[in-house]
Amino acid sequence: MRFFSKKDRLYNIFSSIPQLECDRLILRRMKKSDAADMYEYARDEEVTKYLLWHPHDSLEYTQQYLNYIQTKYREGTFYDWALVLKSESKMIGTCGFTAIDTDNGCAEIGYVINPAYRGHGFACEAVSRVLDFGFNDLEMHRIEAKYIVGNEASRRVMEKCNMKFEGIARDLMLIKGEYRDIGCCAILKSDYEMSLLPD
Repeated sequence: MRFFSKKDRLYNIFSSIPQLECDRLILRRMKKSDAADMYEYARDEEVTKYLLWHPHDSLEYTQQYLNYIQTKYREGTFYDWALVLKSESKMIGTCGFTAIDTDNGCAEIGYVINPAYRGHGFACEAVSRVLDFGFNDLEMHRIEAKYIVGNEASRRVMEKCNMKFEGIARDLMLIKGEYRDIGCCAILKSDYEMSLLPD
């Protein structure tokens, strides 16, 4: 009889990443056909100002990136979903886990939204759905999110999703040649369960 480790289970889940759904969004694997929609926002310097990656310099680069992601999906080592707006069948961003520590039951969540679709609560809707998946399907104990200080809009999303601000680590990361302060918000499974109780 073979005993499956937590990492085996993670591979089994994400090598065929499940499709998730919420009120206005479908969360599904990224596809090569998403290139034009992704490039629309990934080329924008304002979008990447508070992210770890540089703007995409061409549609071809985005296509190559999405090709690469297909390999990572097959390996079960990529934990990010495309966010597809149901009303337009358009990819408007991504949301998922940037890291999963199965030994300690901890994961980190990340997200990006096309600026044309900001201000409508899509980020909160997606993050809430991914938190639900993380706690109920992946059986995580803690989920955190980090942001480059200055990106207060991202922190507001975290706090709207009942994540608690835990502090700022000074000069934690060297990003695009500059040391940056990094803030962290987090939620425990017990916090999440409490947030679902009626007032």
